[in-house]
Amino acid sequence: MKFINELREGEKISGIYLCKHKQAAVTKNGKPYENLILQDKTGTIDGKIWEPNSLGIDEFEPLDYIDVVGDVTSFQGSLQVSIKRARKAGEGEYEPGNYLPVSDKNVDTMYQELLGFAAQVKNPYLHRLLVSFFQEDEEFVRAFKGNSAAKTVHHGFIGGLLEHTLSVVKLCQYYCRTYPILNQDLLITTAMLHDIGKTKELSPFPKNDYTDDGQLLGHIMMGAEMIHDKAREIPGFPEKLESEVKHCILAHHGELEYGSPKKPALAEAVALNLADNTDAKMETLTEIFNGAGEQKDWLGYNRFFESNLRKSSL
Repeated sequence: MKFINELREGEKISGIYLCKHKQAAVTKNGKPYENLILQDKTGTIDGKIWEPNSLGIDEFEPLDYIDVVGDVTSFQGSLQVSIKRARKAGEGEYEPGNYLPVSDKNVDTMYQELLGFAAQVKNPYLHRLLVSFFQEDEEFVRAFKGNSAAKTVHHGFIGGLLEHTLSVVKLCQYYCRTYPILNQDLLITTAMLHDIGKTKELSPFPKNDYTDDGQLLGHIMMGAEMIHDKAREIPGFPEKLESEVKHCILAHHGELEYGSPKKPALAEAVALNLADNTDAKMETLTEIFNGAGEQKDWLGYNRFFESNLRKSSL
């Protein structure tokens, strides 16, 4: 089999992939078909079964490993697979480790580096808040290390939440060194905490899908609630400081239409939004270009960037 990041438009596909998602649908003409998301350790790709009741399309369920045959096509700038044959694969036909996307960076090394930033926070209340999450809460630590940063778009792999958080913290450290108006303790703390709600918004792999609370509340609201609960356990935690921390979390998507309940009102909230947006976009581009391999041509319109994309000529 070819891994998903090796697939190119016009190729035939034949191999076993994890069926991450399966949903029946109907075309505008009333013809039934099925939407699939296929996954391996290198990423995901959309799949379509245009003839779900045809010979060669056997019964299978989401999170089954399926042996597929089909064609790689392109739709609105993204690759997808037109599946001609599909069957549920049996145990022993596949290696599970090939189907869970994992950060190419060492998770334990990244986590120790993140703890190093927590150790630099001088404010006793903020430092205590970070310790309560990242050192004392074993369940949280396990989820934080293992979760992705998103279902799709960027850092959608095991260790992705940690990798994204560490990158945002490093960007915020640079901002603090460059712009003296920023309170480093507040910015580094909120950078470490800005996406902690994703440990509850997204289910663990291999599902990596939205939980009920993820759908109803979202990671921003849940993150603010988690911070409130921990802060209440720290004697004397100043209410004003708690509000400033939560504001940075609530505003870190920057705009109301992007899911932020509040727009940034503190310099630290502005900096956090910029760092989060920078890392998300640059990682998304990295994954797009890695998926394109050696291709130097235009890659087609991308909905996330609202632009046609290609690598630079150098």
